[in-house]
Amino acid sequence: MTPPKDIAESLARSVSNSLSLSTSPNFSFHSPPSSFRPPPSGSFKDARSLSVPVLSPLISKSLKPFDTKDIKVLLLENVNTAGVEILKGQGYQVEALKSSLPEDQLIEKIRDVQVIGIRSKTKLTERVLKEAKNLIVIGCFCIGTNQVDLKYAAQQGIAVFNSPFSNSRSVAELVISEVIALARQLTDRSMELHNGTWNKVSKGCWEVRGKTLGIVGYGHIGSQLSVLSEAMGMSVIYYDVLAMMGLGTARQVGTLEELLDQADFVTLHVPELPETKNLIGPKQFEQMKQGSYLINNARGSVIDIPALIDAMRSGKIAGAALDVFPNEPGGNGDYFTEDLNSWAKDLRGLKNIILTPHIGGSTEEAQSAIGVEVSNALVKYVNEGSTLGAVNMPEVQLRSIALEEPNSVRVIYIHKNVPGVLREVNTLLGTHNIDKQTSDSRGDVAYLMADISDVKEDEIKDLYISLEGLQSGIRTRVLY
Repeated sequence: MTPPKDIAESLARSVSNSLSLSTSPNFSFHSPPSSFRPPPSGSFKDARSLSVPVLSPLISKSLKPFDTKDIKVLLLENVNTAGVEILKGQGYQVEALKSSLPEDQLIEKIRDVQVIGIRSKTKLTERVLKEAKNLIVIGCFCIGTNQVDLKYAAQQGIAVFNSPFSNSRSVAELVISEVIALARQLTDRSMELHNGTWNKVSKGCWEVRGKTLGIVGYGHIGSQLSVLSEAMGMSVIYYDVLAMMGLGTARQVGTLEELLDQADFVTLHVPELPETKNLIGPKQFEQMKQGSYLINNARGSVIDIPALIDAMRSGKIAGAALDVFPNEPGGNGDYFTEDLNSWAKDLRGLKNIILTPHIGGSTEEAQSAIGVEVSNALVKYVNEGSTLGAVNMPEVQLRSIALEEPNSVRVIYIHKNVPGVLREVNTLLGTHNIDKQTSDSRGDVAYLMADISDVKEDEIKDLYISLEGLQSGIRTRVLY
């Protein structure tokens, strides 16, 4: 097989300078409470009218790890330049590659870096992470984290961050376009005309107004999609394993079977879990309405694709849109073949099926927002030890050390979640004043942060060695 080739540059078109591409959505839709941040002190326009004084913010001290002077970063799969520039702006040594790497090459590269950033193609398995002796943090520049062995990473003291919200709007808009395109058989008519065939027909073509959209998984994408589809006159029902309050007039149904029985269009927005593997198979296709449509922009494993092929050939399913597949190529090129998935030729031969190469979040806005969100999380972890937003660690944060505290040191001790550790750590720190401290646990792993004052620079190494000597330790970091 010829090596993957990057065809994006040859297909790229310049975007008008008149377009405003923001680095993050202007409207934070349906975001969780943790996304709220109060305005910094002194930011209120009419602060003079307040009855309490507005204090100037403290200037934070720039922290650095005592045990390594240079932070090396490896970014794979063409991470957006907005994220790359944030990391370079910190003075880190950044190597950014356009594609993923074969496992053996990845192992060679990962041995020397403290930070790695990936998207969906790179697999950070236990075998790879065993070789990553210097790695402290992983950034997944996407929604999913199933490409990382999260449990093993936590056991090695490696935090993992992702971007669960930034591309929600892009995926929701793609689904809307697919609903309309499938209802009108647009891709078939377009392909026919590209081949010189004029085929003006209305049979089997529908308006979406008045039809029922069934959303499986009512999270950030599903809820946005709910609002957009109602604006087009669709009725919305949704199924979720959790009780969720519907937006607008959307109505939650009690079972997946109930949704499949009522929906004209079924769209999937669920994570890849053992419970969601082949979530839609032969039994579920039988439960769907005759002539209904299926859309999957979630994960490739949630649909039994041979069963979908049979359902479309029989006419049970009138159309489908798939953006994700069980096995996907590692790079751009002519690789969507039977060598990758045995049913690829049969799938490509179906009528009224939209096949796209995992582009649900591939918009300029979404990729820029993801780059900013994940890179900022990586910087906060590397420079300050904050785990807010980590998917495999307890979420812990301390306020910044102020510039007025020159002899303060931040201790980060990732350890096994066993009794007595806090007592042992505080005994070692006891010769200094502990200004602030916090600790939390998640499963077998616990995360402790403490800021101590009056520490001389020549004492830092001894402090680090003492903490490393504790049997409970997984990873020790000291920032000063």
